[in-house]
Amino acid sequence: MPTLSRKPDVMFEDDDLPYEEEIIRNPYSVKCWMRYIEHKQNAPKSVLNMIYERALKELPGSYKLWYNYLRERRKQVKGKCVTEPAYEEVNNCHERALVFMHKMPRIWLDYCQFLVSQCKITRSRRTFDRALRALPITQHPRIWPLYLRFARNLPLPETAIRVYRRYLKLAPENAEEYIDYLRSVGRLDEAAVRLAAVVNDESFVSKEGKSNYQLWHELCDLISQNPDKVTSLNVGAIIRGGLTRFTDQLGKLWCSMADYYIRSGHFEKARDVYEEAIQTVVTVRDFTQVFDSYAQFEESMIAAKMETTSEMGQDEDDDIDLELRLARFELLITRRPLLLNSVLLRQNPHNVHEWHKRVKLYEGQPHQIINTYTEAVQTVDPMKATGKPHSLWVAFAKFYEDNDQLDDARTIFEKATKVNYKQVDDLAAVWCEYGEMELRHENYEQALRILRKATAIPSRKAEYFDSSEPVQNRVYKSLKVWSMLADLEESLGTFQSTKAVYDRIIDLRIATPQIIINYAMFLEEHNYFEESFKAYERGIALFKWPNVYDIWNTYLTKFIDRYGGKKLERARDLFEQALDGCPAKHAKTIYLLYAKLEEEYGLARHAMAVYERATQAVETEERHHMFNIYIKRAAEIYGVTHTRAIYQKAIEVLPDEHARDMCLRFADMESKLGEIDRARAIYSYCSQICDPRMTAHFWQTWKEFEIRHGNEDTIREMLRIKRSVQATYNTQVNFMSSQMLKATTNATGTVSDLAPGQSGVDDMKMLEQKAQQLAAEAEQDKPKPKDKILFVRSDTSRSELAELTKQANPDEIDIDDDEEEDDDGEEREPDEVQLEQKSVPTAVFGGLKED
Repeated sequence: MPTLSRKPDVMFEDDDLPYEEEIIRNPYSVKCWMRYIEHKQNAPKSVLNMIYERALKELPGSYKLWYNYLRERRKQVKGKCVTEPAYEEVNNCHERALVFMHKMPRIWLDYCQFLVSQCKITRSRRTFDRALRALPITQHPRIWPLYLRFARNLPLPETAIRVYRRYLKLAPENAEEYIDYLRSVGRLDEAAVRLAAVVNDESFVSKEGKSNYQLWHELCDLISQNPDKVTSLNVGAIIRGGLTRFTDQLGKLWCSMADYYIRSGHFEKARDVYEEAIQTVVTVRDFTQVFDSYAQFEESMIAAKMETTSEMGQDEDDDIDLELRLARFELLITRRPLLLNSVLLRQNPHNVHEWHKRVKLYEGQPHQIINTYTEAVQTVDPMKATGKPHSLWVAFAKFYEDNDQLDDARTIFEKATKVNYKQVDDLAAVWCEYGEMELRHENYEQALRILRKATAIPSRKAEYFDSSEPVQNRVYKSLKVWSMLADLEESLGTFQSTKAVYDRIIDLRIATPQIIINYAMFLEEHNYFEESFKAYERGIALFKWPNVYDIWNTYLTKFIDRYGGKKLERARDLFEQALDGCPAKHAKTIYLLYAKLEEEYGLARHAMAVYERATQAVETEERHHMFNIYIKRAAEIYGVTHTRAIYQKAIEVLPDEHARDMCLRFADMESKLGEIDRARAIYSYCSQICDPRMTAHFWQTWKEFEIRHGNEDTIREMLRIKRSVQATYNTQVNFMSSQMLKATTNATGTVSDLAPGQSGVDDMKMLEQKAQQLAAEAEQDKPKPKDKILFVRSDTSRSELAELTKQANPDEIDIDDDEEEDDDGEEREPDEVQLEQKSVPTAVFGGLKED
């Protein structure tokens, strides 16, 4: 049952008594009031509001009570019409709270947001301003976002603009946000002004991450696309300022300026801007942008004019303005290559190639060509030139020559010879072209005079490669000029003048082997043979190997052709002099020439001595071929028996591959001479370097030899040697593995030819296993000291041996014994067999020497 409280207008229930008593005892305790409020959460709104009012009357400075109370009051009016009086009561409640809570930004934010939701524009704006005045400046960043959002949503932009202006005084770094807002509401003039200020502020850092160059482009686009709305700025001055500031991105800025004038209706001014742009840009990219924009502008002008003409019903053929625009557009397209060439020359005015291209573009316009050449030779610095700067002077003179103005061409050449080029070769080329021009017009004396002038020794001599001296002081050592002078003297001058030129070239030590040979040939043509030989000798004194090889080769050939055997000792001295210090690479030709001389005019033994020296002096790869020549010539001169010593030396000196071939040839020769024992001894010696698995051809040849000339004993000996050699190679496991791999590769193809599933690791495992198996077999086959040696075992069966014996000697009987015995009937020990095999070479060649 409800009871009466102290105050007759306040009604409370029995459940409220404990809270009321607690409040009476602690009226200034926020916790007591909050517990009471929480208890009455489900009570009517008026009761709850009354308790908040009672609490705030006791504790007006409690932020917690005010915050919860205001939140409760806003919640009570939520969803109601903003015109109801309850909203105003809540507003008054906020105002009362701000009397005590004016330093609390949360109260201000809630109040301002509540007013904004009521669409009270003026009151909201003033409340925002009061909040900014009441709060310290450190709390302003909490108010401004809500204030700006409110201002941007207003129907009229003037309030927002004024608010933003105040805001930017506090936070100028947010100017981009203001500029975006101005552009969104159409205030482009102020947006352009603000953007220009941002661009000019070097300390400005974009929050959106834009560079100063990007901001410049935004400004240019803004002012160029809206010329009727941006009136506070000097567009031309701004864009030109950007042109001087951003020199690597000029194309877009020029296009923006032209676009501004086009949108303003100043078409001629836009055309002037385009022309200025294509005459000043220095990169192909900028030129392409400007030219494409220019061409599009001209096309749009023509299209607009044609549309206007058709609407007015006029005849297009009679419209002079349209014809003028078409002609202007055609001229622009025609000028494009020339304009592009101008861009490249502005980029590098010392590019000789581009100057030549420019001349070609003016083909058919002589005055323009002359002006271009004149500008080119005046602009290009020879020290910085890209290309050959002298080619401009030569082409300039040739242009006058082609137009039959020889005096002007000579004037150009005379000026060209005074230019300080970077390389002596450039000046030499000018002198040579000058002389060739006179030759083309049959002014022979003039050509000789020019080249003699070019080769005259200056008053101040300088070395050819001394870059500190001008090229005019070094051109007298240019071989190019001297070579041309020598050719002219041979054709037009006298013998003495030509000889003087060649002598001068040699004295200056600028001659080449070809110059020496030409000089000697010139003297030879005039029958001055000894003089020509002296020229060769002077050239030999100038050069070293291998440069002197051509001179020696020509000299020796000419000397032999001239004298033959008349001056044999002198010829021999020349050959010995040539061979002194001669590298092995060039020795073969000279030795063969020397040997030919001795064969034809000297002594045969001298020729053989030369061949023998040649086999030692030539390169290792050439020795085999040299031995073949030596053997052939020795057989032709002395007979085949004289070649035995040569064969012997060749076998000792040459590597195994070539020694094997020599042994076979040597044995074949001995067999043809009927020296069967000698041939067999050679085969026996050669067998030591012939692995049966790798050199099957050798063993087959020996086998055929024994079949023709041998008997059972010789065949047994061959088979024994074969097995012994094979066992020797088998004990070398690594060698055997490599040889097997080589043999497998030769038989089945390269490793890359194997099946995809076969890997290199599997191949190596297989080879190792095979090697181990063969080594084990060799160990098992090795006879013990007391065992008997069976020479014919696994390699050859009885039937094979019998067959071989029958082929060699059909009258022999079959073999009964498996064991091989000595002549005395005693079995040989392994050591004795090996000793006999190793002693074969000494026995063979010892016997040959005795014979």
